[in-house]
Amino acid sequence: MTGWTWEYEGYDPADERLRESLCTLGNGRFATRGALPECPADDVHYPGTYAAGCYDRLTSEVAGMQVENEDMVNLPNWLPVRFRLPGGDWLTPGTATVLDHRQILHLASGLLERQTRYDLGDGRSLRVRQERLVHMADPCLAALRTEFTPERYDGPLEVEAALDGGVTNAGVPRYRELDGRHLTHVHTGTADKDTAWLRCRTRTSDIRVALASRLLCETPLADPEAEGPRAVQRTVLDLADGLTTRVDKVVALHTSRDPAISDPLHAAVDRVGRVADFDDLVESHRTAWGQLWRRGELDVPGEAGGILRLHLFHVLQTLSPHTADLDVGVPARGLHGEAYRGHVFWDELFVLPYLNLHFPEVSRALLHYRHRRLERARTAARDAGHSGAMYPWQSGSDGREESQTLHLNPRSGRWVPDHTRLQHHVGSAIAYNVWQYCATTDDAEFLHTRGAEMLLQISRFWAGAATYDRDLGRHRIRGVVGPDEYHDAYPGADRPGLDDNAYTNVTAAWVLGRTLDVLRDLPEPRRRELDERTGLDAAELERWEEISRTLYVPYHEGVISQFAGYEELAELDWEGYRGRYGDIRRLDRILEAEGDSVNRYRASKQADVLMLGYLFSPAELRELFRRLGHDLDEHVWRRTVDHYLHRTSHGSTLSGLVHGWLLARDRREEAWAFCQEALRGDVADLQGGTTGEGIHLGAMAGTLDLVQRGLPGLETRDGALCLDPVPLPQLSSYGFTLRYRGHWGVRIRLERGAVEISVPASGPGPVEVRLPDGTARLRPGETGRLPLSE
Repeated sequence: MTGWTWEYEGYDPADERLRESLCTLGNGRFATRGALPECPADDVHYPGTYAAGCYDRLTSEVAGMQVENEDMVNLPNWLPVRFRLPGGDWLTPGTATVLDHRQILHLASGLLERQTRYDLGDGRSLRVRQERLVHMADPCLAALRTEFTPERYDGPLEVEAALDGGVTNAGVPRYRELDGRHLTHVHTGTADKDTAWLRCRTRTSDIRVALASRLLCETPLADPEAEGPRAVQRTVLDLADGLTTRVDKVVALHTSRDPAISDPLHAAVDRVGRVADFDDLVESHRTAWGQLWRRGELDVPGEAGGILRLHLFHVLQTLSPHTADLDVGVPARGLHGEAYRGHVFWDELFVLPYLNLHFPEVSRALLHYRHRRLERARTAARDAGHSGAMYPWQSGSDGREESQTLHLNPRSGRWVPDHTRLQHHVGSAIAYNVWQYCATTDDAEFLHTRGAEMLLQISRFWAGAATYDRDLGRHRIRGVVGPDEYHDAYPGADRPGLDDNAYTNVTAAWVLGRTLDVLRDLPEPRRRELDERTGLDAAELERWEEISRTLYVPYHEGVISQFAGYEELAELDWEGYRGRYGDIRRLDRILEAEGDSVNRYRASKQADVLMLGYLFSPAELRELFRRLGHDLDEHVWRRTVDHYLHRTSHGSTLSGLVHGWLLARDRREEAWAFCQEALRGDVADLQGGTTGEGIHLGAMAGTLDLVQRGLPGLETRDGALCLDPVPLPQLSSYGFTLRYRGHWGVRIRLERGAVEISVPASGPGPVEVRLPDGTARLRPGETGRLPLSE
């Protein structure tokens, strides 16, 4: 890591999958993994390309059962460019000796550079340098430049470029028993001497896909050929010792999901034919990336700053301004691989807070994705005997529940039941995102229309799910799973689900209370429309008010219980398991392989109860518990944090992030250790090989939000920017830029003892800034340096 570049030196097959994920290039519409173009998919390399929202559903037989899965489809591979001496093998790291190898990801320009020197024998070698881009200005284009420089060799070099439609979804070993053949009706052809095309469609979703490839070089091209599912272009270069010869490949990719096109194939051929050359593409691509970096400006020193830039790079490649034109959600693993099948979970809870302050149009589009599937969520609730909207834990194309019913434990080789679909708290996450987006952007139109509709139906679900317990004098929500996926049932129970998960109940109470606030503030005509459309009446609102104050929060031993009955679970021998296994992040798999169950123990995969301290400020959380009839003083919360901190295996990349956020205010050394784990989660592949299957987008965006909102104590509340910084010694001086209510480019810089805020001259009016010790109003063009108490 050197400032604005991310570099890998040397070639190691064991590292390739990780490098390919972290060197993925994308533009918010599609992305391609950083695989070597001469290498086909195998156990070492996996050159996947994925388009946002492009899913397909297949049925497979697993453990004697018919299992249906919807996957984000691995699209035809546009990368292939291979080369060889006449009569020899195609040169790859598997067939030839690699003398030197470097891979450089240029973050500022969005370019991936590769430099390799192959041994040709007899003292001869071939230097190969490539530059690759997935165009950020024109989201349908990608390009690859290849430069060949021979050393002590004069003569021909055969070069073959291809579009490969024979790909499958095979990037995750534990999914390989599932049918991954999503493409059908593969056809190839030519549009010109230098242009080949490939078209196909997905098997069940019937999405038409087309790619056109144009090869630009100084030597004559052979006529393009069809070889099975591949469209192939060939040429023979005449190399001279020490001189560089270049081949450029420009590709256009369209699908039938694209707006403003008639036919994907016609659009792809037409688009690629209008490209002037590679250099023109690079120039406009650099300009687009420069604009994104200005909007997301981040000035953090040292190693942390370099990793944060990489995280922002991957967030923007998955969710760019181009995403605002699409009907897509937040894929938990980005567009970087096939883990989690490209599904949408609750990760937007960690992503939208960052986007709200930089790219609010993208946040709005991601909330539109949820609103378009509101009716499907209402159908799911009705089918389950509930009212309102029951959003799925895993979502894909149409909003139905995509969570699998079985999952493979790679330790035991057994397929075990999966009950994660009971994580109904995803509905509260959506409601929270609606509120946060509207509070940050002041988008009253969205709040009064789509936002209010989602809040109402999610509240209706929670009110319907709550049942009154006369013995407790409280409402209860039964049969759910919280954020800690380790616990999905009581030990020995014949049905899945837990009762009164504290996170679920408290966030449900928050949703009900916040929805009542929104409904009270709606303009009368809009409120009348909503009442007429939904049948909402005063009696239902009175019930919501009651439930929002009486939902049960269990306690044990002076701390908040993760769920009712938690105190009856056994303690785990943490030191014993660490001694036997070392890495116990996936304790659930370890115990299942031993014939045991993590459901028996006080052991959490990630923050569950403690997620409440991530979502809500200390003052908000105290008020929320007060509304529920509890005095959540500082001592109770600290005991609760301590209790779970020592009983969490951190089997999720989100865990370090949440714990670092929680501990920043009073345990700074511990906080920094967790922050480092969150920063290094993907770059060091701390979860043991999972990053090669796709990045963890929520954790990456969450680290950005940690330095944007967490450490500065930044909130957008009551029309003001509120700051209450908690600088860590290791990160006490840094700055960032944000977009706030019509002000593009508000700069905030934190230093020891002071915060400096600059409001751009073009802003619409003054910005009110609130600190613990006072308030300031900064007019457009003003910079204020405000003191902070130690």
